[in-house]
Parts: sequence; structure tokens; C-alpha cells
Amino acid sequence: MSDEKCPEMSGARGELTVRVKAMPADTNANGDIFGGWVLSQMDIAGGITASERAQCRITTVKVDAMVFHRPVKVGDTLCVYTEIEKIGRSSMTIHIECWARRFLSQVRERVTEAKFIYVAIDDNGRPQPVDR
Repeated sequence: MSDEKCPEMSGARGELTVRVKAMPADTNANGDIFGGWVLSQMDIAGGITASERAQCRITTVKVDAMVFHRPVKVGDTLCVYTEIEKIGRSSMTIHIECWARRFLSQVRERVTEAKFIYVAIDDNGRPQPVDR
């Protein structure tokens, strides 16, 4: 079954935005996937959602309430889901959560979640309004 419709990801919140395989080069000293790698995948997914909504350049200004629930292991497929929670004048708050489809199994677990705040910017890097 495909993750694109995601019925098997019971409890997954938002839209599947990024899917990527965790590889050995992404590990930390413990042999788990490095949290910074997971964070970067989340920022990529949030950036996709924010820029598609704002229809302009965006920048990450804050990561809030980051929680690592479980480790990601080599071979897992990381599925990153995004949902816009709030749109301000130039900012967007996006809830992002990651689920791991465990390597060589059908087991799926929520591994990480956070709120990212992005700001729409113009070509000079100044904040610009987001259409509501």
C-alpha cells in the first residue's frame, strides 16, 4: 500500500510532503540516524509547504516544541507530513511530524514532531504579506 494516501499511517497529521530512505552516512555515534538529518528533512518539507502557500521565497525563522519520540534507524523510510496551523501577516506556522516505516517491515511509528515558523520574503530578503 502506498504512503501517498496514507491510510495505514493512522494518526499521521497533515499531507505527505517528503519521503526519504535513511542511509548509513546519516548516522550519529550511536548508530542511529543523526537528529540533525531528521531536522533538515523536516525543514525541507516545511519549506515546500510554506513556499507553495506563499507563492514566494520563504525563510525559516523558528523551530518550536521539537520532540524526538523514537530513533530513526538505517534503512527506515522517513515520511514527513506537514500541516499549516496558522497564517499571519507574513508568517506561517507549520506543524511537521515524521513517521518511520521500519526497514523490511510494515511497522510504522511516529518518530519526531515540531512546529516550524516561516516568513515570506521578497527578493531583497524583507518580509512580505502572505495572501489569506
